[in-house]
Amino acid sequence: MSGLARALQPGNTRPVRPVRRDTEQDRRGFAKIAAMTSPIEVCWRGTEDYATSFDAMRAYTDARGPNGPDQLWIVQHPPVYTLGHAGDPAHLLVANTGIPLVKVDRGGQITYHGPGQVVVYLLVDLRRRKLGVREMVRLIEQAVIDTLGAYNLDVERRAGAPGIYVSPADGTAAHAGAKIAALGLKIRNGCSYHGVSLNVAMDLRPFDWINPCGYAGLQTVDMATLGVAPRWDEVAARLAQQLGQHLEQHPATTDVAPQAGNDPATSANAAA
Repeated sequence: MSGLARALQPGNTRPVRPVRRDTEQDRRGFAKIAAMTSPIEVCWRGTEDYATSFDAMRAYTDARGPNGPDQLWIVQHPPVYTLGHAGDPAHLLVANTGIPLVKVDRGGQITYHGPGQVVVYLLVDLRRRKLGVREMVRLIEQAVIDTLGAYNLDVERRAGAPGIYVSPADGTAAHAGAKIAALGLKIRNGCSYHGVSLNVAMDLRPFDWINPCGYAGLQTVDMATLGVAPRWDEVAARLAQQLGQHLEQHPATTDVAPQAGNDPATSANAAA
């Protein structure tokens, strides 16, 4: 059994960092997410203010050494809008929503995070895994596709617009083309931070007050709207497992020389 599989097993309760759980459901569901013996660690951060996560992931990236472990941080945020470093504030359509707006250093435009959404931040040394930025984006997208496929949801990529969208083949014609997952990355010194958000069961109204990811009229949907109602912690564990399994297909090495044409930039962004 891989280190990732062990980390997601019930009864594996030693966390890799202090855990703040908000409900009994969290305590039951995330007892299985704990320290890993593989090069990837899964860290459950509970419900956490966005600014706290943002500061922590930047600090971890700046401080990590060549042998620092790659980590997946699972978190749920109180309501917040985030705007990419080159984003246009005009994509916030409604003033005085009561939801804070935080400008961040990832690529992409504006998006929304809130309760009922699984967020996974990927703190990964791309050079050590010989992953390019585009390859990393596709890896994340495939992990989301595989996660949703386990619930018989048919979703797809869209060329030129990173993220995951409901496929017309899903049978939910009213929601064909709707976005269910967004992603955005920052690459610094060959290491990624920020990550992916997957809508499970949310109040979707705050998406109506923005142009999601900079696209006017883009419909946003969650799993509940598509008729699937799994527990939040179940989806979080499944997505973390899929991300870990896809990353483990690119084992970390001590040889960090980039492959030709596959060098993650010292500083780069991928759009949400």
